[in-house]
Amino acid sequence: MLSFDQLIKAKTLLGLSDKATLSEIKTRYKGMMQQWHPDKHPNDANTAHAMSTQINEAYATLLEYCSNYEYNFEEEFLQHQTLTPQEWWTKKFGGR
Repeated sequence: MLSFDQLIKAKTLLGLSDKATLSEIKTRYKGMMQQWHPDKHPNDANTAHAMSTQINEAYATLLEYCSNYEYNFEEEFLQHQTLTPQEWWTKKFGGR
């Protein structure tokens, strides 16, 4: 089971917002891996390798968290959670 500290460390390393989407996580991971690939740092391959390892571990941690997240697709739950456009507007901006 993942700890809160592991998740925060992974989120911070990848520079993600609190509400990052899976697409944003993947994009950030790919960008950082390109940036820290050991081939791009021939004069400091050890640091680049260490960073690549940390980035891979952070990505794996976040993917594990996302894959274990449970979504509730019961019809009653969805009806209760889903707002009509009018309800959304009223909740967001108030009624007239």
